[in-house]
Amino acid sequence: MTEAFVAHRNLLFTVAYEMLGSAADAEDVLQETWLRWAEVDQSEVREERAYLVRITTRLALNRLRTMKRRKEAYVGPWLPEPLLTTPDVAEDVELAESVSMALMLVLETLAPTERAVFVLREVFDVGYGEIAEAVGKTPAAVRQIAHRARRHVDARRPREVVSARETRAVLESFQRAIEGRDLQGLLDLLAPDVVLMSDGGGVKQAALRPVAGADKVSRFIVGGIGRTEIQVTGVPVVVNGNPALALNVDGVFDGIMAVRVEGGRISGLYFVRNPEKLTRVEAETPLTLR
Repeated sequence: MTEAFVAHRNLLFTVAYEMLGSAADAEDVLQETWLRWAEVDQSEVREERAYLVRITTRLALNRLRTMKRRKEAYVGPWLPEPLLTTPDVAEDVELAESVSMALMLVLETLAPTERAVFVLREVFDVGYGEIAEAVGKTPAAVRQIAHRARRHVDARRPREVVSARETRAVLESFQRAIEGRDLQGLLDLLAPDVVLMSDGGGVKQAALRPVAGADKVSRFIVGGIGRTEIQVTGVPVVVNGNPALALNVDGVFDGIMAVRVEGGRISGLYFVRNPEKLTRVEAETPLTLR
């Protein structure tokens, strides 16, 4: 019993995290999953992995519905909790895209059941029958929900898959521009319709609404680091399977900046400063689809 849970723990965490966007809540769900699993009559279990995924999904779905109220009361934009990830996550293109900050934000626009169905079907390739058992719907209803969720996500997800190498190159230029307070350099990197979202959670200073447009975004960034006595530096990291920057102010870690790159330019900037969301960027978190 314990061996089965341990063997599938990374998978269960990945399922819960993709459904919730919060590592802390995903860990809580895993604790509850273990307690439920410990009470299960093992003679009734045909397939351990499927059974554990079903428990995790049901618990995550309940948690997702309660988190909705928390997010509505949240100060400023709510961004997913960034995770420092192992090299194999970045090498798995499908996994890296599924946990990218850009796609996780798209998943935030789905209703709870739609998100659960999309994650299980599109990311983990779970069968409609198994999903139906997990979310309490008929297989026919799950097919309809999956189709609707897929169409919704496809209309909003990044239009192209950008290689880690290209993202790193863009980030290097971005790092040089912010360290040098180079307004024109920033403008050259930003897509005309770029959107910056910053998450301070009411604890750290951040924009209370998304900042849109290359001119406004570049001026917001340069204005934020404009005082000459402040030294801002970036350190390349891999967060959620994708290149990102750990930003330091006067040598002290300040937050994680993730990006969405399209057509060689930055179309999305996601800056997490809330300290409560930065507890998983020191040690690597293993994620898996299997």
